[in-house]
Amino acid sequence: MAPAPSIPKAAFWMALSIASFLAMSVAGRATTAELNVFQVLELRSVIGFFILLPLVMMSGGFAAMRTERPVAHIARNVIHYTGQAAWLYALTLIPLAVLISIEFTTPIWTALLAVGFLGERLSRPRLAAVVLGLVGVVIIVRPGIGSVDPGHLVVLGAAVCFGISVVMVKSLTRTDSVVRIIFWMLVIQSVLGLAPALYVWRNPSLELWPWIVLIAFTGMSSHFCMARALAYADATVISPMDFLRVPLSALIGWLLYHEQIDAFTAGGALLILLGNLLNLQRKAPQPAEVAAS
Repeated sequence: MAPAPSIPKAAFWMALSIASFLAMSVAGRATTAELNVFQVLELRSVIGFFILLPLVMMSGGFAAMRTERPVAHIARNVIHYTGQAAWLYALTLIPLAVLISIEFTTPIWTALLAVGFLGERLSRPRLAAVVLGLVGVVIIVRPGIGSVDPGHLVVLGAAVCFGISVVMVKSLTRTDSVVRIIFWMLVIQSVLGLAPALYVWRNPSLELWPWIVLIAFTGMSSHFCMARALAYADATVISPMDFLRVPLSALIGWLLYHEQIDAFTAGGALLILLGNLLNLQRKAPQPAEVAAS
């Protein structure tokens, strides 16, 4: 049985997801500086699987992980794996704040797909939150000057994949538990990435292993918390909350990588925050609305 809709609970789980994604960004930059993207993804999935095992056992063991929607899980994870590989590769090409900002075209695809395939309503507060967030991102990135960086196009492709993935996860939460969704994510992506990882394999240095463990843990926890948030609210509510990663990633870039925060970044961050507050103040949907969506 699906949990009762709750905006505060969705916001709580989304905050944990955002923290995990930010930590994964830092760990991703550290690991891809030494290892190939495919090897990083494989290590993340395999180690993440063992991290998840206690939750699997607490949820009824492997028997409880059986699903009646294997095709949906496979399709979702092929798309997500493609997006994650593109995202990690772009992390080696462009600054962190720019990467996260461009990634936030994702809510456009999420909102449109959720309306078209999940029957969710794109209400005025939700639409305003998306528009304000995207305007804030544009102010931060300030596109239109000079040639397009290939890294920008790679992230844009990743954003489309992530938008599709979010909608598919929301659909899966209607029939499968969060632990089951993450279990199949780690299993399927481990199988998908095994051959390319072995092809480019090199033994990681001892100093790199803490970063590998961190990206494995946050790669699992970010999606676990995201799926929990989606269980409490619509995808069109959750996605605008994720805009907060833009100013936070700019702050991390300034602290760790000496990327400057200017007036444009501050102004864009304020618009993003305004959009999130507007979205969170809307009335939580009633159970009947969720059942009909």
